[in-house]
Amino acid sequence: MLVIVGSVIVVVAVGGGYLMHGGVLGVLWQPSEVIIICGSALGALLIATPVAVIKRIFGQSAAMLKGGFTKNDYLELLGLQYQLFKLVQQSGVMALEAHFDDPAKSTILSRYPNFLSRHHALDFLADSVKVIIIGGISAFDLESLMDEDIEVHHHEELKPSSALRGTADALPGLGIVAAVLGIVITMGAIDGPPAEIGHKVAAALVGTFLGIFLCYGFVGPMATAMESRIGDDGRYIQCIKTGLLAVYKGFPPSIAVEFARRVLPSDVRPSFDATEEFCKALGKADQAQVAEAA
Repeated sequence: MLVIVGSVIVVVAVGGGYLMHGGVLGVLWQPSEVIIICGSALGALLIATPVAVIKRIFGQSAAMLKGGFTKNDYLELLGLQYQLFKLVQQSGVMALEAHFDDPAKSTILSRYPNFLSRHHALDFLADSVKVIIIGGISAFDLESLMDEDIEVHHHEELKPSSALRGTADALPGLGIVAAVLGIVITMGAIDGPPAEIGHKVAAALVGTFLGIFLCYGFVGPMATAMESRIGDDGRYIQCIKTGLLAVYKGFPPSIAVEFARRVLPSDVRPSFDATEEFCKALGKADQAQVAEAA
């Protein structure tokens, strides 16, 4: 939502200021300049970027229109971890195997559709749990393995924003290219009426304006927003890693969840009391289900 609001503010601020100076919006509409700048920017992006990264650009752009991570998202994640860790405490780590063979049918994981929709988070948790089930790995090596997974994924997810930032950096130069071409056309009509020459010069300058405007008003901020979103995803995965590592070291479920909670930034970190109450409510719900089944 903020992406849309911010874009509207940029357009209104620039267009409104231009009108306040007595400008005419029709002069800014130069389709030839748009084709030169946007077309060459798209072509350069295709030249420099693999197909897989281009697909991720569209995917991450669509994701920016959705809300980011909230306290409730992290509270649910902590609750999920608590239930899994409680199962490990009661029945051993082998009890987790059935839940990750088919997560959608798991009596625990199926309660958290938002988590199941985050495919990388689910894969990260599932793969890490399966390594623990296999056994024979120290806590230090498990942490190193999870860190490698996080680093590789983080590097891959940053490629779209890097490609988009490269395109943003190229836009002012492409605007100059469009302006130069406009000046070439102007010089070809230098013996024409002053009004015609002025119109052609104005059209050429629109190219420079458009390149700079797109760079600093839209494409550059979009790349920054993508990077910020990837950082949020990284914290989500870090929360899973910290909790899982803590329970693997032998800490009880409530303490392992507290380890996971403490790695979250303050703006999205659920309070200790809220987390404790949520986990207790889950425990009571589980006990009620067992009583009904009996």
